[in-house]
Amino acid sequence: MKFRRVVPLALVVGIAAVAIRKRAARVFRTSRSQRNTDLVMLGASVGVSYAGTAARKLFASAERRVELDQDRELRTAAAVAERLGQMKGALMKLGQMASYVDEALPAPLREALAQLQSNAPPMSAELAAQVIEQDLGAPPEKLFVEWDPTPIAAASIGQVHRAVVLDPITGSERAVAVKVQYPGVGDAVAADLRNADLLGMLLQQGFGGLNPDEMVGEVKERLIEELDYRQEARNQQLFADYYRGHPFIHVPDVLPAFSGQHVITSELVVGHTWNEMLQWSQDRRDQVGETLFRFVFRSLYGMHAFNGDPHPGNYLFHEDGKVTFLDFGLVKHFDAAEMATFISMVKAAAYEHDVTAFRRVVEAAGMLRPGCPSTDAEVGEYFSQFYESVRDDKPVTWSGEYASRIVRHTFDRTSPIAQYATVPKAFVFIQRINLGLYALLGELRATGNYRRIAEELWPFVAGPPSTALAEAEQEWLRATQHGAAPHR
Repeated sequence: MKFRRVVPLALVVGIAAVAIRKRAARVFRTSRSQRNTDLVMLGASVGVSYAGTAARKLFASAERRVELDQDRELRTAAAVAERLGQMKGALMKLGQMASYVDEALPAPLREALAQLQSNAPPMSAELAAQVIEQDLGAPPEKLFVEWDPTPIAAASIGQVHRAVVLDPITGSERAVAVKVQYPGVGDAVAADLRNADLLGMLLQQGFGGLNPDEMVGEVKERLIEELDYRQEARNQQLFADYYRGHPFIHVPDVLPAFSGQHVITSELVVGHTWNEMLQWSQDRRDQVGETLFRFVFRSLYGMHAFNGDPHPGNYLFHEDGKVTFLDFGLVKHFDAAEMATFISMVKAAAYEHDVTAFRRVVEAAGMLRPGCPSTDAEVGEYFSQFYESVRDDKPVTWSGEYASRIVRHTFDRTSPIAQYATVPKAFVFIQRINLGLYALLGELRATGNYRRIAEELWPFVAGPPSTALAEAEQEWLRATQHGAAPHR
């Protein structure tokens, strides 16, 4: 097998993540090669641990299963901080993205990064209760009618518990999901971010045109925001209110009385996981793909915001075709000028096919430094792969290779355009959501006429409904006036 001259962005990010990883309460390793080796060893050891525990639980008594789970619990803030230095915090986000976006990663590194998508060992019930009491003023046994001390899920900076509350309006009981932030995660993320400039420096060495300052700054701002669950609660409720009554998109409501800086409580939703949904028929997977696409771009063009964490664990799938969207810690909001730029880009590139106008837009937006010797047509072709699925009025089938190809093409150091291209602040999470969405659609092997779907969502077209989902959405659009423009 020949060595690839093109270094995928995800691989660079993965290596950089290892290089800047700093473990809490441990001596910092000075050997970079040793730290690179650590990532693969960490992924392998965690994978073996999970597989071993799962296998033993299959044949264990109920008491032994509890014991096995308890053996894996993190019982102190110091233990949590150390594990965060290995698997969680800021760098977990980068690892998650790398692991499911780029299929060109070497298998051992890809498998190691994929472990970052799995649940890490939970903190103990006592430690979770301490966080709740500090945040909300009382232990969970007093706050909730029922409280399950065993977590049902773990995320990058917190874990989720089931509970029951009394509805203050109806007086009836209501099942809720309580997300509790790991104590010490702020310190772990801060340690990552203090070293995050190294990530930009490494990327700049690989891609001469890249100015890492805005990119690294944007990552820092968004991840710091994610630590405050009050901000996440506001974001989640914003999406819940916007999509209320939608026929196939659902966002759980937040319960402010049971939420704080390190605790967020929302309605409990039960549904199928990503892996379970992948066993459904292709027709149903096509519907899921269309729903994910519509959610991303309806949010972008309608709300001027989107959830910047397209991770398979953030969705629940229902038999009636609905999809529930979870985890709104990493939400990006855009101002009118930024939206005007995005709209001008897609209009020039995918709708009018005007490469000269497109070049003017990307230069004005800071994506391409002036002076690039390439022709307008070459610049248009370089960026066109982002619009490939919506450029022509025809059915397309997404593939996992598509997202990887975009990464490799865009950051091909042999291209003269790559030496002039960069990622301005406003585009950092646009790229993340695009590549993440494309990777998920590829895993679904989703098929559909995405040009017609896009024309419904593009504000400069507002085309007629082209699918059964679009027809179902029309009444909701008219009732809420969320972009229900007359069809041309």
